[in-house]
Amino acid sequence: MSRREGRSRGGSPGAVAVGGRRGGACAGAALGRRAGSAALSDAVSPQDSAMASRGGPRAAGTDGSDFQHRERVASHYQMSVTLKSEIKKLIYAHVVIWLLLLAQMVVGHLKLLPHDQVAMPYQWEYPYLLSILPSLLGLLSFPRNNISYLVLSMISTGLFSMAPLIYGAMEMFPMAQQLYRHGKAYRFIFGFSAVSVMYLVVVVAAQVHGWQLYYSKKLLDSWFTSTQEKKKK
Repeated sequence: MSRREGRSRGGSPGAVAVGGRRGGACAGAALGRRAGSAALSDAVSPQDSAMASRGGPRAAGTDGSDFQHRERVASHYQMSVTLKSEIKKLIYAHVVIWLLLLAQMVVGHLKLLPHDQVAMPYQWEYPYLLSILPSLLGLLSFPRNNISYLVLSMISTGLFSMAPLIYGAMEMFPMAQQLYRHGKAYRFIFGFSAVSVMYLVVVVAAQVHGWQLYYSKKLLDSWFTSTQEKKKK
């Protein structure tokens, strides 16, 4: 009885061995999981741990301190793209007006049509042909954000575009006054009073060049601010 009781209390050697093997396997699995977690945490690079910034991913190699600077640069870039697009639309509208006036001059001087159909140009139309130069300078300033070309475009717009339009309004005023008071017109463009047609051209062209100067000034300010920030950085 004592031997049986001793065996029942102490357990068989085989059972003890099986229990030992099970315990070793559990401990090994736990150590494996811990080692895998440690290896995974070591595999995460410092760049990945620094990816999060204010409301989005952070650029590699930065600590997020230049967030506001990068936001300003992005806003200046977007504004520059928008202003360039608006100025290009105005330049295309100006080219259409310029081509119409050029066609009138060619038809009038070469006498391709009778003068009662297409009148001879007014004096202000000749210097206005130079207004194509500011538009070309503006287009040339866009690829590399050339401030000098843009400034020259704005100055020449005032000289070669706005000044001839002002002179044209003054030149045609007596004829417009005569047409308004007496209903008499001596120049015609396809049956319409030439002074009425050309005053309409002056009004449209003045608005085109006015908006062109406005957007060019805003674009110049944007480029200048961006340049100053780059110098400070």
